[in-house]
Amino acid sequence: MNASQQHLLDTYRAARRAEAAPPAPGTHTLRTAHEIRGWYRFRAVVTAPADRGAGGGVGGGWFAGRLAGWFAGRFAGRLAGRL
Repeated sequence: MNASQQHLLDTYRAARRAEAAPPAPGTHTLRTAHEIRGWYRFRAVVTAPADRGAGGGVGGGWFAGRLAGWFAGRFAGRLAGRL
């Protein structure tokens, strides 16, 4: 079952129970990306340089670069007026 099918099932279930419908898949993806970036920036400030280890600091390194590249490629058109 993919995300769209799960969303339709959850929407149907919420309607049967007279509850609020769940948000569509991907609705909060951009907000989550900003929160992750903020968390890494916060950790870079509060973590001592000796405790950061190899990888360019807490906010840098392989994973942060891959994550930033993925979001930049996926949402390049959508982010034009929002940032």
